Amino acid sequence: MDLQQEFFACLALKHTPRLGPKVWRELFAVYPSAFEAVRDAASWHDRELSSKAQAKACAAEVWREKAEAEYREARRQGMDVVTWFDPRFPDSLKEISDPPAMLYVHGDAGLLSNPGVAVVGARECTRLGLETAGRISTQLSKIGITVVSGLALGIDRQAHLGGLKGVGSSIAVLGCGLDVDYPQGNADVRGELYEKGLVVSEYGPGVKPRGGHFPVRNRLISGLSLGVLVAEAAHNSGSLITARLAGEQGRDVFAVPGPIGQPTFSGCHRLIKQGAALVESASDIVEILRFDFARELAALPDPVAADEENGVDVDRALVKNKKASVGAYDGTEWTQRRRSPLVDRETMGLSQDEKRVLALLDDADKMHIDALGRELGWDSSTVSRIMLMLEMRGAVQQLPGMWYLAREV
Repeated sequence: MDLQQEFFACLALKHTPRLGPKVWRELFAVYPSAFEAVRDAASWHDRELSSKAQAKACAAEVWREKAEAEYREARRQGMDVVTWFDPRFPDSLKEISDPPAMLYVHGDAGLLSNPGVAVVGARECTRLGLETAGRISTQLSKIGITVVSGLALGIDRQAHLGGLKGVGSSIAVLGCGLDVDYPQGNADVRGELYEKGLVVSEYGPGVKPRGGHFPVRNRLISGLSLGVLVAEAAHNSGSLITARLAGEQGRDVFAVPGPIGQPTFSGCHRLIKQGAALVESASDIVEILRFDFARELAALPDPVAADEENGVDVDRALVKNKKASVGAYDGTEWTQRRRSPLVDRETMGLSQDEKRVLALLDDADKMHIDALGRELGWDSSTVSRIMLMLEMRGAVQQLPGMWYLAREV
């Protein structure tokens, strides 16, 4: 696949009048590439993929002037682009109803495939909100979960700073072009994200931030995440839009409770009343998502279902209410609550890398995550990601201090 050709074809779709995400999602389900879709535009209507006007406009190349201008500017600036059929394009965004056809990216695009949790909230916030957002984001990142947010001042800033402290790192989603310095007060955070994290945008070079861009941007924040945490938000906060979108996309929604009568937490309290999970630390989030990772990541089986198939009595209501978790994370270490049941590795569909990890653990009483990385020759991000996946499957158990042991076979 010619990457530049594919990039230009995505721009053609983007700049075709009245042609949006819901249509190109249908096109990409039929054609093997964006280029083939554009080349066959005259047939869209007959194949019931678009309206006659949309097909005619694309076939007539009414998009060409704007597409060429954006293409030239992006090439001039050396922008990296991840298109729909690029292996780096996240599957999680392909699942939402209105996905982007492409993303401009700056930083480690590999983070797009990492399990993520969005941490969002108010720009004007309290010290309590800032402390909580930073603490939970740091906890999540240190166990390999990527923190996703919107690079705004306030809660978003603290979320990114916390995420950058761990191997999970952080992804910022912009409501403007990658080359636009906005907000100016976050230039230092953006610089760190370029080096150790990732900044993404579906908006082209030079596109200024506008009010209407941010609700559109928010669907990507929730779409890239397994769940959304609202750390502090008033009743009219834009963060509640992200929470609503998360619910519509089938993601979990979490909220931090604040002092009664504090206006900037009124939105969080409303979310909790509506069914969002009340959380105070990363352990609350992980204990819920550990049973949802399998659902969101197609390669992983449901560990609860696996237990039931193996004859283990599992109360799903208790699991959902976090009363049957294997361990608890208090912000510094995990503590064991109960011994895990026996596991059947043959039913897990383990990858070769996962089998290598388990072979090492089988030969040792326990191993530290750093020792595993050295033994396998992997960087910290890779080993953390694989250990998290094995833990979600129930194949390993994490002990205090980032030590691991294999669960009994």
